[in-house]
Amino acid sequence: MKNIQLFVPTYNIDECLAEIRECLEIGWTGIGFKTNRFEDAWKNYTGLSNAHFLNSNTAGLHLALKLFKEEFKWNDSDEVITTPLTFISTNHAILYERLHPVFADTDDTLCLDPESIEKRITPKTRAVMYVGMGGNAGRLNDVIDICKTHGLKLILDAAHMAGTVFNNKHIGHGIDCTVFSYQAVKNLPTGDSGMICFTENEFDTKARMLSWLGISKDTYSRAKGNYKWLYEVEYVGLKAHGNSIMAAIGLVQIRYMNRDNEKRREIAQKYDQYFYGISDLKLIEHLDNCISSRHLYQIRVPENLRDEMIVYLNSKNIFPGVHYRSNTEYKMYKYALGTCPEAEKVSREIISLPMHLRLTDDDVQYVSETLLNYIKENH
Repeated sequence: MKNIQLFVPTYNIDECLAEIRECLEIGWTGIGFKTNRFEDAWKNYTGLSNAHFLNSNTAGLHLALKLFKEEFKWNDSDEVITTPLTFISTNHAILYERLHPVFADTDDTLCLDPESIEKRITPKTRAVMYVGMGGNAGRLNDVIDICKTHGLKLILDAAHMAGTVFNNKHIGHGIDCTVFSYQAVKNLPTGDSGMICFTENEFDTKARMLSWLGISKDTYSRAKGNYKWLYEVEYVGLKAHGNSIMAAIGLVQIRYMNRDNEKRREIAQKYDQYFYGISDLKLIEHLDNCISSRHLYQIRVPENLRDEMIVYLNSKNIFPGVHYRSNTEYKMYKYALGTCPEAEKVSREIISLPMHLRLTDDDVQYVSETLLNYIKENH
């Protein structure tokens, strides 16, 4: 029997190789050749006004906070309200800029609970870091309103949200900064890369300098004119820009993302049919104003069964995952342990089932029936 993995990326290999080959033949693999084209393709696909290609989503979250902190003169230890139910890169980005993560709780969508956010706002609060878990937008409209009311910057960690439709538009509209991931197992897979999308053009321009060590003109721009060495260094920047090899893959994968996300939604519907109405399982809430990318398919199971269930599934050649352990359990965030009881409870119940384009109907049936059999035997 084959192994059924949590994630298996699928590439349109021949087309990707053709795009990469063009980079190698010309001899330009860095910033500017394919990266410019991919940025334009992403703007055309999403309707967002700005898009800057980076080496990772993590770099984008860091850049957003760095730019906002410098522009609005935030102080060290000023507060960013964030979620404990995320990959650690979300909250590490806050620490990179010596800001203080304040953890709010989550709701049944696994995204931040707007009421919990409001309770955490203090005179030192400067921003909200919102994570679209698994592609789900949750109650993002309420969070947008809260940020506007209190004058807070809203940063959307959209690592799971390539292809998510929210309020009848691609996710990212009406948000100060949205950061996407194209890491290998994401819905638009490259080797590893990301995109930062600011609402305001000014921040997009500064991000381009900050992601290339603060240099005023990137290498590709300088290659087109005289005095290639004559540039200004306006900031102490990072080395965070993307490269043309990753962009070449992205240019191919974006052509198929609507088709691929529709396949993910079909897989999610099949899982739903097996699990709907099972008393020991809780499905994740999705609101009507969001068509999720379905990067993840998550369910909640009884805490006393979850870990042993994963071991059992592994023994049956099924390899699920957990997204995520509550960040409040890690030593650098333990000051907040116990402050987000719902998220901490969820992190002990949640399980992510295999979700990728190579799953067959028989695979989904096998995973579902194996999990249900375990629950029946251990009820």
